[in-house]
Amino acid sequence: MHPSTELDPLPGLVGFAAALREAGLPADAQRVQAYLGAVRMINVAEPDQLYWAGRLTLCAEPDDLPRYDEAFAAWFTARPFRARRATAQPRPRQATMAALTDVSAAGQSGAREDEDLKVAASDTEVLRHRDISDLTPAEREHLRELIATLRLDPPKRRSMRFRPMPSGRLDVRKILRAMRAAGGEPIRLAYRDRGHRPRRVVLLVDVSGSMTPYADALLRFAHAVTRAAPSTTEVFTVGTRLTRLSRQLRKRDAQEALSAASRAVPDFAGGTRLGETLRAFLDRWGQRGMARRAVVVLFSDGWERGDAALLGEQLARLRRLAHAVLWVNPHAGREGYAPVQSGIAAALPHLDLLLAGHSLATLEELLMEVRRA
Repeated sequence: MHPSTELDPLPGLVGFAAALREAGLPADAQRVQAYLGAVRMINVAEPDQLYWAGRLTLCAEPDDLPRYDEAFAAWFTARPFRARRATAQPRPRQATMAALTDVSAAGQSGAREDEDLKVAASDTEVLRHRDISDLTPAEREHLRELIATLRLDPPKRRSMRFRPMPSGRLDVRKILRAMRAAGGEPIRLAYRDRGHRPRRVVLLVDVSGSMTPYADALLRFAHAVTRAAPSTTEVFTVGTRLTRLSRQLRKRDAQEALSAASRAVPDFAGGTRLGETLRAFLDRWGQRGMARRAVVVLFSDGWERGDAALLGEQLARLRRLAHAVLWVNPHAGREGYAPVQSGIAAALPHLDLLLAGHSLATLEELLMEVRRA
């Protein structure tokens, strides 16, 4: 310990570690010992040295720093401690996050924090309804974080097998076996009924040039759906050719999954031949079972460069196989939109539902419709 320090600071520092544990920091015995060892090498009369000794030994991850700063300020000083950064490069400020403020009075600080939380929540709510193609880079980054939090409750279908149930049909065989074991007396009735199994969801994402402003968000949405139900979700991209991305999008990390998907798609930002690619999907996968009794969702703006009649024929074929066919058109959410594109006009008679997919709110609505199916 520094020779200028006469009092033993051990009791106060141990109490500070206990306050950190109450604040949610992992200040276990090993970290506390490391902290005390670091304190013996510094001058405890210097707040800067005392602050950094605790920050380097008691904090486990970046999320611990704000709580550590608050606990340090409450324990040692009258004002929050401002940590000086070693680098001079300014950190970019996200447009949707509220700025932190320094208020000396505790009551004013709490009121201002509540106000900041309301501003941040309001910004997030506005972002949910903004058109994805109009977002700034900072807003797109925040949107990616929000999309990653989406969770699909997979739609269910009735199973063909009977399972033990608390109610339903009487399980005669089980009852007779129990009676025989009990000497012929029916002690307890047993029931069985058909259970429920997850229904397959197939996502067909248009990655042509006209869909480029929405492609990244839609693929991230597909990744979130795949992570929620990896065994019953299939993802394909459609454009000038058909590409299966189910394996790439099963990766846990979103950025890693999107990078693998981008390397696998050879026709990104190209043309659109929905009829031909849909026929390829049905011939190779759909007719063999992937589309049978599934919920199929097609993301496209409907600009068909191929034969629109062929698209209508293939959608009619798909409708006979699938449980439900949903079309998500980003332009359908704009005021004054009319389904006059050749692809949409040919597809409408064979769709269960036409939805807008231009914002996070409409993608959340899509999840509800898939679950209802």
